[in-house]
Amino acid sequence: MVKPTRVTNNIRALRFAHGEMTQADLADRIGVTRQTVIAIEQGRYSPSLEVAFQIARVFRVPIDSVFSYTDPEEG
Repeated sequence: MVKPTRVTNNIRALRFAHGEMTQADLADRIGVTRQTVIAIEQGRYSPSLEVAFQIARVFRVPIDSVFSYTDPEEG
């Protein structure tokens, strides 16, 4: 069983705000598989820092507009 990550994202909303970009289109632009994009969007996988920056660059937004981290200690 895969443990969900505490990293959340706005990738789906950003894709739709950018001409309804498909998961496959995003995957091609950042050099990963569509399955990887699906897993990141669903919070089942945290991307590498490099991939996270590439995603932000595709959407021309700061990385913290794409990803956020929930600290369980903040409560």
